[in-house]
Amino acid sequence: MALSANKLNLFLAFNLPSAFLCGVRVKQINAFECHVGVRHKWINKNPFKSMFWAVQGMAAELATGALIIMKIKQLNKKISMLVIKNEAQFTKKAKGRIIFRCTQGMDIDKVLQSAIESGEGQTLTLKAEGRDEAGDVVATFNFLWSLKRKF
Repeated sequence: MALSANKLNLFLAFNLPSAFLCGVRVKQINAFECHVGVRHKWINKNPFKSMFWAVQGMAAELATGALIIMKIKQLNKKISMLVIKNEAQFTKKAKGRIIFRCTQGMDIDKVLQSAIESGEGQTLTLKAEGRDEAGDVVATFNFLWSLKRKF
């Protein structure tokens, strides 16, 4: 059964309730990219009249992690995944609807294949760029993921 945006959002409600309550939602996912949206509102605001940086981080991490989850599910292999480092750059106040996009699905395929073939842990840096409704970049997150086949 394919992993869809609706299934991921249901997963959020039960397994990542803070992200769900803050309005983080998967909007689109396919073999190449994942889009995660979040709207600036009372529950996720900061004192500076914009979205709290950690809420942006949850949306960005989900954009990268959901792609990995989908790929692992398609492979039907037991593979562990863990964020081991992240970096963020904020370039504009996050107001309105922000969409975080990760477009590295093909990179994930290569690294997962290497992890399966070698049995060794692999790392991969995935980028999620957040844009506002005007198309301006508000934040860029880089997550270093560790992927390792479980035996």
